[in-house]
Amino acid sequence: MHSQLLLTLTVSFLSTTVKSGAVDLQPRLDNGLGRTPALGWNSWNAFQCNGGSASAAMTAANQLVNLGLKPLGYVYVNIDDCWSSKQRNSAGQLVPDPSKWPSGIQATINQIHGMGLKFGLYGDAGTMTCAGWPGSKGHETQDAALLSSWGVDYWKYDNCYTQCNGQVPQTCWIARDTKSWYTTFSNALKAQSHPILYSMCSWGLDSVWTWGNAVGNSWRMSGDIQNNWGSVSSIAHTAAGISQYSQPGGFNDLDMLQIGNGGLSEAEERAHFGLWAIAKSPIIIGTNLANIKTSSLNILKNSAIIAINQDSLGKAAKYFTPSGQSGPGNSLYPYWAGPLSDGVVVGIVASNGALNYNVNFASVPGLGSGTYNWKELYSGKTGSGTSISGSLSTHDMAVYKITTGTAVTTGGSGETPTVSTIVPTTTSGNTGGGGGTVAQWGQCGGSGWTGGTKCVSGFTCTYNNAYYSQCV
Repeated sequence: MHSQLLLTLTVSFLSTTVKSGAVDLQPRLDNGLGRTPALGWNSWNAFQCNGGSASAAMTAANQLVNLGLKPLGYVYVNIDDCWSSKQRNSAGQLVPDPSKWPSGIQATINQIHGMGLKFGLYGDAGTMTCAGWPGSKGHETQDAALLSSWGVDYWKYDNCYTQCNGQVPQTCWIARDTKSWYTTFSNALKAQSHPILYSMCSWGLDSVWTWGNAVGNSWRMSGDIQNNWGSVSSIAHTAAGISQYSQPGGFNDLDMLQIGNGGLSEAEERAHFGLWAIAKSPIIIGTNLANIKTSSLNILKNSAIIAINQDSLGKAAKYFTPSGQSGPGNSLYPYWAGPLSDGVVVGIVASNGALNYNVNFASVPGLGSGTYNWKELYSGKTGSGTSISGSLSTHDMAVYKITTGTAVTTGGSGETPTVSTIVPTTTSGNTGGGGGTVAQWGQCGGSGWTGGTKCVSGFTCTYNNAYYSQCV
């Protein structure tokens, strides 16, 4: 979404918390895609409407290859708003703007596929896109079929010009049934032969994280990111409170990166990248790669942190409270931890000023008392022991990968250590565009779940297994 109204969004909106209590269970979207968060590039933050062209797409594709980003997993070349003509044709079809796609969009997609990359496009659930181009309302099945015929691999679906109290404004922030129109396009995509990752740009409305995994592969959990630290920190703070909803097949989307766009210091860019990675957000570059600074490019190319984001467990990090520290408040908290398939990630961010830290592993969920091996993934420093310590400048971040040194003896922060021993029953052998299978009832142990239809807060229906639970 691209509206000046977003500039007035308050931290209180971005810091929305999830209500406790019962949550309706829903089967996860089963399209074989999004088993890990998407990695790629998007045209909007750098070029706005000027980026909706074949030239922009091919330039970005070549840069992903030439800068060594493709081998790291950045494979999606996503064109945002303004790519089509201002009117549909006589058959009601979307038409690529011939001045922007002189050989047609199909030729560009074929070239990008020939480079081993994937191609994404942008649309909108309303009568118009946010910038005023044709939306998909009333044309959902037709548009999904057209995308499939072109070979589009990724569809970002925005929320502008949708119904709002009997009107159709560009943006609307009141509670509405946004799920209905996102589901309509989801169903249209399911009927197509070409697999298309479905990225819902719902701005965090209607607690989308509670139902998004039944509808799409990712869902925006906030308003648009702005090019400043306040926006980055507010979005990350909100993500910490809804971490349980990110799992293989569907992830909280913290929005495109602002790395390289000049509004953040180098330290803030490290924190931005590290927070998005450990929160298991899609990592979509949003800068002009032709002009990117070496320091920014090196952050984007940190393969160890990318590996944290792409870990097969798909479990997002969240806040934890080290011994001797006060707990989280209403702004970004320094201490994060989350499980990995082969260890635990610990993130420490100097959210409010320079920070000296000393974290005992006994305080870390999933670890507990004992000796562990650690590696800090920005500096490359390694060590072993019962704790980690260091100093950070304002808004900088350290990201640690912790692996077993000796056996865990107690649970961190009073929790029983998470042990992912249950292998869920899975459905669908669909391997198109991403492969793998999807746990149908991903919230509570897989498609074999036979318990109630509500997931009560706490450890109910988790089997002590945070991997497949939305109840932790």
